[in-house]
Amino acid sequence: MATGRLTERDPAADYRRDRRRLVERLRDRGVSDLAVLHAFDSVPRHAFVPDVMRARAYEDVPLPIGRGQTISSPTIHALSLEYAEIRPGHRVLEVGTGAGFQTALLAALGAAVYSIERIASLYEAAARRLDRLGVDARLMHGDGSRGWPKHAPFQAIIVGAAAARPPEALFRQLADGGRLIVPVGTRRQELRRYTRRGDDFARETITGARFVPLIQDGPRGEGPE
Repeated sequence: MATGRLTERDPAADYRRDRRRLVERLRDRGVSDLAVLHAFDSVPRHAFVPDVMRARAYEDVPLPIGRGQTISSPTIHALSLEYAEIRPGHRVLEVGTGAGFQTALLAALGAAVYSIERIASLYEAAARRLDRLGVDARLMHGDGSRGWPKHAPFQAIIVGAAAARPPEALFRQLADGGRLIVPVGTRRQELRRYTRRGDDFARETITGARFVPLIQDGPRGEGPE
């Protein structure tokens, strides 16, 4: 009697299929920017999570990455990018590199990416990972609440941690017409977009959120409510 041949699973094919499913879920949740959806289809989220979490890499949930930090859910990343209105060539500041996943998404959107990470071990791991994946981004180890004045103004700033009020330095470094995406609040948080119009900042609420706290190296001026 002939015996059937066992076929080994192809992890790469599995991940591709999982990414496509994730993109469909993001569509179902209201994400419509085709460039953002394409970025999610092209950037391997499983490469940015710990090995023990890889089976859950394409679930729409936040996942721990060490040092008490998390990689946000894909929906939160997608909404942040969509509301930031990233276009090729835009100069974008990311506050909180984390594992580097959003950094890679920004690069896939064609942005000139400047990313700051406060925790040294996460910064070093993200730098190695992004270099290995060929992601073009400029990284810095430091306090992201100060921004990166040398490379300002930015067409978009995306913050990956929550504060009671956004740091004033980030508003100052936003280009006219630029967009600041930032979670605001302590116990109850909301993800907001501030759009600069001269010296004024129009505020919108995107969605409810739950982020780790933004840690700052000492007192800072505070931006608009």
